[in-house]
Amino acid sequence: MKRVVVGMSGGVDSSVAAYLLKEQGYDVVGLFMKNWHDDSVVISRECPWVEDSNDALIVAQKLGIPFQTIDLSKEYKERIVDYMFYEYERGRTPNPDVLCNREIKFDIFLKTALKLGADYVATGHYCRKSETANIDGSTTYHLLAGKDNNKDQSYFLCQLNQEQLSKALFPIGELQKSEVRTIAREQDLVTADKKDSQGLCFVGKVRLPEFLQQKLKPKPGKIVEIAADAPVYQKSLVLAGTAEEEPLSLSELSAPFEYTPDMGKVVGDHNGAHYYTIGQRKGLNVGGTPKPLFIISIDTENNIVYTGQGDDHPGLYRSALFMSQEESHWIREDLKLKNGESTEYQVRIRYRQPLEKARLIQAEEGLYIVFDRPQRSIAKGQFAAWYQNDELIGSGVIA
Repeated sequence: MKRVVVGMSGGVDSSVAAYLLKEQGYDVVGLFMKNWHDDSVVISRECPWVEDSNDALIVAQKLGIPFQTIDLSKEYKERIVDYMFYEYERGRTPNPDVLCNREIKFDIFLKTALKLGADYVATGHYCRKSETANIDGSTTYHLLAGKDNNKDQSYFLCQLNQEQLSKALFPIGELQKSEVRTIAREQDLVTADKKDSQGLCFVGKVRLPEFLQQKLKPKPGKIVEIAADAPVYQKSLVLAGTAEEEPLSLSELSAPFEYTPDMGKVVGDHNGAHYYTIGQRKGLNVGGTPKPLFIISIDTENNIVYTGQGDDHPGLYRSALFMSQEESHWIREDLKLKNGESTEYQVRIRYRQPLEKARLIQAEEGLYIVFDRPQRSIAKGQFAAWYQNDELIGSGVIA
């Protein structure tokens, strides 16, 4: 009998995953990961870890499977929290959930499970896995989107590799969320109607400003507004074909707009540029503008937040992005582009964003992604993931 260790978070998805695996004849073990100790920055009513651990234990007892809790808070701080602080300090927008899956669930957790004699680890992610037997006897593993389009979580697994996928099972990937809740109710699981948790992976919903202020201290600075017709946006006119200039190179096309204070006017104050992200609207506390202000750029070196009026402001949009060789990752190594090659994929730069047509171009310095239409709020530090139909092919960190 194959043994599977299930990452039980105390939610309905992992509860049903454990139930389905037991029904399929696996030897199932439930494992809860404790990743966080500091409750001062967690909105406890949203996702208290003690309650989650208890719920996971109750489900495990109901299913008649062994259950353990492991404390990974030290590793989580080193690999995820410190990374978040470092990225925000540099004015970048990290995605801790993607890192949590790569560094915690499918690394430390996976290794722990294997020590417990597991053949596989399973999670409650809405995604699927398939495999192809190759002529040389090897196997290629495919990470596929979940059947529930509204809940597909493949994006969060975009940094996994073939070895990790070979050990992974996603029992609820073929189901709709409504079907998962129905199964939980039919089995009288305590998590059946539990609200989905939000926030950091296995931590809960966090007050981000308070969370960041643990290490990133307030630093008063100015908010500058850039007009939509500022000269810096001549680049946009070149892209649109309305300016008679030489076509832009890939490096020029993918480069973010660069601003200086004298390009605009001061419209307010902030407590630290490192607390904000591109595309953000709330939290600026600046009123009196005809259209809402959106953040279009963050300069942490000079502690300036640049904004523009309206969600159609040209500073919010870019037609291309770049990622270095070191930061690009292919789940399907066999499809990795060689220098000078290009191909079309569908790309998303954040969870739940609809897939967008784009061309990937491999250059010596790294990988360029050029979209068919400009994309809003591309921020450094985000993960871009590319798909072929419903298969996730690769991903990388936006430079």
